[in-house]
Amino acid sequence: MDRHQDDPVTTSPHDKATRRRLPPEQRRQQIVDGAVAFFAEVGLDGNTRDLAKRLNITQSLLFNYFDTKDALIEAVYAQVYLNRLSPDWPTRLTDRKVPLRDRLLAFYNDYSKLIFEYEWMRIFMFSGLAGAELNRRYLEHLGNVILRPLLDEVHAGSATATRPEMEDLWNLHGGIVYIGIRQHIYRMPCPDDPSPAIERAIDRFLAAFAANET
Repeated sequence: MDRHQDDPVTTSPHDKATRRRLPPEQRRQQIVDGAVAFFAEVGLDGNTRDLAKRLNITQSLLFNYFDTKDALIEAVYAQVYLNRLSPDWPTRLTDRKVPLRDRLLAFYNDYSKLIFEYEWMRIFMFSGLAGAELNRRYLEHLGNVILRPLLDEVHAGSATATRPEMEDLWNLHGGIVYIGIRQHIYRMPCPDDPSPAIERAIDRFLAAFAANET
């Protein structure tokens, strides 16, 4: 994306002085927070000039912190997606001292609290519609770090000849995520507490492969 091609936002001397008082890290975080809300509302096609106006800063100041719009979107991706993945989830999901059902319930109850939010759902859907790399990278990361190790745990606890495949686990995962999609994308009524629905989905999945007790 071309830099500095738009006219900067006109501000008063007082506004400029106020901007200068913010430490660089605080200013950068302000821009990222504003970009998360902005892209969740208008989509990833939203332009940086409009974002700068919303933040009451010049576009040139924005580009002092992010060389391109793509760099800004990378920061949004890190804040909304990667930074919300708890580093201890893989360890907790593979801890066989805890029954598999309890591990699944704990993970999806924690995970749903992080992703059932307006910004997460909206940016994820906009990214997918735009063909952006964010979704593919996030889902690959989720599959490698969370779902594939979890599939091994389900296999270890399965007492049936038919063991689940990765597609079965994605179906479980997608069904749980769809609760948030209904709320924030389709604006349909959803339960205030998704935990009972999550519990039923997990029980149906485990029952299909007789893996409840491991």
